Amino acid sequence: MHQSGVVLRLGKLMLASGAGSYRVKSSMAKAAAAVGLDRHEATVTMTEIVTSSYVGDRFRTEAAEVRRVGVNVARLEALRRLVHDLRAHETVEHLDERLDEIVAMRPLYGDVANAVASGVACAGFCFLNQGGWVECLAVLLAATVGQAVRRQMLERHFQHFFTWIVCGVVASGLYMGVASLIDLVGLASGNHQGGIISSILFLIPGFPLVTAMLDLARQDFSSAVSRASYVLLVMAAAGVSVWTVTFIFDWEVEATYSYVPEGLLLYALRALCSFVAAYGFAILFNATPRAAGLAAIVGAIANTGRLVLIDEMGVPWQLAVGLAAVTIGLLSQAFVSRASLSRVALSVPAVVIMIPGVPFYRAVSALNDQTVDAHVAIGAAATNLTEVFFVITAIGVGLAMARILTDRNWRHDVPTSVPLVVPAR
Repeated sequence: MHQSGVVLRLGKLMLASGAGSYRVKSSMAKAAAAVGLDRHEATVTMTEIVTSSYVGDRFRTEAAEVRRVGVNVARLEALRRLVHDLRAHETVEHLDERLDEIVAMRPLYGDVANAVASGVACAGFCFLNQGGWVECLAVLLAATVGQAVRRQMLERHFQHFFTWIVCGVVASGLYMGVASLIDLVGLASGNHQGGIISSILFLIPGFPLVTAMLDLARQDFSSAVSRASYVLLVMAAAGVSVWTVTFIFDWEVEATYSYVPEGLLLYALRALCSFVAAYGFAILFNATPRAAGLAAIVGAIANTGRLVLIDEMGVPWQLAVGLAAVTIGLLSQAFVSRASLSRVALSVPAVVIMIPGVPFYRAVSALNDQTVDAHVAIGAAATNLTEVFFVITAIGVGLAMARILTDRNWRHDVPTSVPLVVPAR
């Protein structure tokens, strides 16, 4: 009972920190072998774990629910290191003590640093979405306040669907106020309404989206479907909230703007903004400064290369995104070998800046647009949703191919319940 209980506790902590189904299962299987269990099988979704532990002819089945799911890269890395260091004949008491130490870890960044990281990341994202200085400044302020509200609500255990709606309204409303104030005082002129979408990009659930795609690639459908459903739920909540605000105040999210710089300067700024955006998202995920810096380097290289392929070489954007995702996966593996960091801590912040949040929110707006012909609105929504689908598919295929090329356990279809040989002390 105690052996299976400590293994299940490890799985619950990993699941609550954002780990994918395969990582949770394989970690529990290794821990089970270390504490003396003969075999361990598990079914994992986004919020539930069902395990069966075997010793000879006896077995024990347990179920647990994990309601407080989120992303905590620092804790996930500590759990990964714990599992990596496990040796045979590990005592339950010692493993429990190690888990107590990890649970006691405090967040690496306070409320202010976390909120500012969100604002900086979304401002960098805004520039990559062709935003000017007015849009980037308004996004910086709006996303900072929006993330501060989200963190406070999540710490108070508010429901995620409700939290995303409130934060979408707060961030988009504040963006409208800042942009309108800048126009009113005459600091800038022109249409800055399209940048409102970038102000809520911190609400994109990057970790669940990436882990859902990786779980799907490993044919772990129960976990993949539950994570994908969560992604759709919270993105729809944010999209509807932004549409409501823009409809009330008659804002046009399709407004466009253009870059001022060109040539090498443009790509240098894109590389810088990709670095800043990836670094900011890594901070949001509570990654260590070292991991955040490496993830930002990976994101800057891959995303700038993607834009060069699309703009200068005419490569189809789906293929460019797929190649960028493969590059992110391979670079993450290279840094993992050197820095002993988990791949997910490096790849997800770099991938998040390529997730097409803007087309998704524009699709929601088009479906609710009553000022144009219904066929036109449906066509615009279908176009944007098609772009979202192909980009996300390309990201998933690219990351899966990188894992297959660099990880033997991904090249072969081996169940995680196979008894493991744990190194002796």
